[in-house]
Order: sequence, then structure tokens, then C-alpha cells
Amino acid sequence: MKEPEMAIPPLFRCPISLDLFKDPVTLCTGQTYDRSSIEKWLSSGNSTCPVTMQKLHDSSIVPNHTLRHLIHQWLQLNCRNGYDLHYFQAIDDSIVGLKHNLQSKESTLDTKVQALEKVLALSEDLPLENSFLIQLDFFQMILELALENSVDQSSNFQESLIFMEKALVCALKLLPFSDLGTLNMLKEDESKFTNFLMLFKNGTFIIKKSLCHLIVAISSSLQSKELVTMLGKSKIFIQELVHVIENKLDGCEESIRALSALSSLEQNREFIVKENAVEALITYIVNAPKCQYRSLLAPILAMKTIETLLVEKNAKEDVLNHPNGVSAIVKMVFRVSSDNEGSESAVNSLIIVCHDFMQAREEAIYSGVLSQLLLLLQSQCSERTKNKARMLLKLLRSMCTGDQKQAL
Repeated sequence: MKEPEMAIPPLFRCPISLDLFKDPVTLCTGQTYDRSSIEKWLSSGNSTCPVTMQKLHDSSIVPNHTLRHLIHQWLQLNCRNGYDLHYFQAIDDSIVGLKHNLQSKESTLDTKVQALEKVLALSEDLPLENSFLIQLDFFQMILELALENSVDQSSNFQESLIFMEKALVCALKLLPFSDLGTLNMLKEDESKFTNFLMLFKNGTFIIKKSLCHLIVAISSSLQSKELVTMLGKSKIFIQELVHVIENKLDGCEESIRALSALSSLEQNREFIVKENAVEALITYIVNAPKCQYRSLLAPILAMKTIETLLVEKNAKEDVLNHPNGVSAIVKMVFRVSSDNEGSESAVNSLIIVCHDFMQAREEAIYSGVLSQLLLLLQSQCSERTKNKARMLLKLLRSMCTGDQKQAL
């Protein structure tokens, strides 16, 4: 008796030949085809995507290794383990249904929130389900849904915030498996960029945290450099980050990470300093409980960010003009000695400001920097950090009293 054919999930069929993919490749539009089919299409003089009919600005094709691996795994499970032939079909149908519910203009916000909860559950399940979600571009779709509408005090304002919270949490789950270049939609669409800024300004602390995580992620991607520059030069956005940090609101640690990420680009630093970022970071360090200096990374990262920004002249003046500027950095010298980079950032920051300002040297000595440096030199910090400490001691020596010089 002839065995029944395996039911091939639609996701595994080439849109042109309708056969099982043999060599899946992806166009610039994000659509995947079998290599032989799409090459035949292009060689016939066509310059559009067969499914979307979009004009191809780039005719190159990229192997879809994720889909190839998924098909291979599907074939193995079916042939070797007697796997349920309809299992993948069920997953595919379920995910396609979720995508429809999210994109449909007829779906209520409540229906969309329920769909996002199911997406979240799938994203936390087996990697196999993740592959379906990635293949169907859920990351891009969810981000577009979150950013397509402005945040205002409308009648369904609270419902919209709940939806956006869920959408961004889902996006973060899919982020490690997705193309960071997708976020360039922000620089390509002014309305989406504006909505992003307003979402951070008016959103909940969960929304703020999620957006900060996205910024940290894209800051490490070369293809998103222009977007990082746009965000770093956005007065509204930097002011909001500074406000959250200075007032230690929910999401302040994530905001410090985002500010640090934006500061990694040299062209952003002048704008970031101009919006009082240095003062906010110092205030955060001053107000951080002593017990947190060693247990949390945020004060250390705040210190490192200050060091990065001190290449700007105005940043040095901001440290000097802050009532606790120099003393806050002095206290960080040995408190974070268990973290070599943190200690080195504090010492290096003092070298920078003390080199240019006599007042900074006086305040550093008054704040007890000499004893802090001597303790640091006796600690287990790196040799490089100790060398920095010796440089600072040498710089300060001219300000020391006779007894202090003898002690050194």
C-alpha cells in the first residue's frame, strides 16, 4: 500500500514553484525563493519581487541558512522519528493566524494583546518555533505596529500603552535572532522616529526600559550608525534620558546604559554634554546607596560614561561646577576597586580635570583623594590602574603639604 505523502508546510514551499525548497535564498525585499526559480525569474528580465511586486533596488540573493536548517530538521524528524506529520503545519497555521490578527485593522487592541501574549509564549518555547517567527518577520512587524501610532491622551490611551508594552517585550525576545538593520525604519520614516521619541517620553517604565535595550543593541551595529547619531543628537530624547537618570526614576539604570551607548559615538558627545548629562550622572553617583557601589554596575557605568564625555571642554567645567562633582569621582576611586575599569575610569577622570583646573586639584585633595589612591595602590587592581594612580599622585604632589609629600 502506498504511504501517504508528507504534508509540506506552506512556509517550506517556494512561492514560485510551490515545491519544497531545495536551496532557499532571500531577496532584498525579505521574500524567500528557491534559488533555481528566482534565478530563472530574474534572467527572464524581471526586476521585481514575484510576491510583493516591489522594484528590486538590489538584485543580489542571500542564502537563507535558517530556513534550510529548519527544513532539514523537519525532514529528519519526519523520516527518522515518526514525528507527527501535521505538527509543523499546525505551528505554521497558528503563527500565520497570529500575524493576521496583529495586522488586521479589524482586530481590537484586546485581540492584538492576546496575540502578542501567544507570540511571547512561542518565543520562549523551542528554538524551532522561534525560526517560524523570524522567518515570517515578526520582529519587523511588531516594531512597526508599536511605532505606527503616536502616543497621546486619547480615550484608549491606557489600552494602547498595554499593547505597546507587550509589543516591545516581544520584540526584545526576538531581537537576538533578528536583523538589527530593521530598526533603520526609524531614520527612513520621520513619523516613526517622532513616535519613538514620544513613546519614550510618555510611555511606562517598561516601555522606557525596552526602548533603552533596543538602543544598546543597535549601538553595536555598524548598519545602524546613522540612527545612533540621530538619537544622540535628539534634544528631546537626551533630555528625557537625563531626566530619568537625575531623578532616579524607574528605568534609570537602563537609561544610563542607553546614554553610554549613544556616547560611544564621538559626534554625539557635544550634544549629550550640552543637555546636562554629566551633571545628571554625577547626581546619580552621589545619590546611589553606598552598598550598591560594589554590587551594581550602574554607578560604574555612569563613571565610565563621564570619563568618555570628558573629552569635551564643557564636560570638564560641568564636573567642576557641580557642588559634588570632584568629590563624587574621588569617592569612586576606591569604592569600585573590585572593578578595574571602574577604578581606572575614576582615576583617569580626575587626571583630566585636575590637569586643566587648579580648583579641581584643590577639591580632590580636600575630598581625600590621597588616601583613596594609596588604598588603591595597595589593592588587587590591575597594574595599569596602579600606573594611572601614580600619574595622578604625581600631578597632585605640587599641591600637597610637607607632611603629605613625605607620606607619598
